[in-house]
Amino acid sequence: MSTDAPPDSVIRVVARLLPGPSLMVAAALIVKGYAEVGDGFAAGVIVALAIALIYVAFGVEGTESALPALRHAPKLAVGGLLLALGSGFFPLVRGEPPVTHRPGPGEHVTKIGALELFTPLLLDIGVFLLVVGVLTTLVHQLGRPLGEGKR
Repeated sequence: MSTDAPPDSVIRVVARLLPGPSLMVAAALIVKGYAEVGDGFAAGVIVALAIALIYVAFGVEGTESALPALRHAPKLAVGGLLLALGSGFFPLVRGEPPVTHRPGPGEHVTKIGALELFTPLLLDIGVFLLVVGVLTTLVHQLGRPLGEGKR
């Protein structure tokens, strides 16, 4: 007689515990952009994989009842796209090349506490939101039964 928990209960426990650490790792990847190039894409994939595991463990209905904000994933994707495009092409309005970093060398940097705000940070956050939104929407659509209509 085995006393081990069934595999689905292990997956459910991991799915409940994984989002917090995945968000912390994603934040660290985005913020590292101060010393090196940030990585909004990788951060978005990490969070989207945690969300995908929740969909696998609890199904579409269970996931959306536990995390109703996931219904807004398409809006998140569009917002991320607009933020990334805006931060990349805003310099064109000023006559500068696309994706010019602001503030430039020697210019005043706006700070919120210890956090310094740069345009590369906006680009990384936009890419992060885009990736999380698109992949969450994709996983949601793949998780629905074939005969189910649109909402």
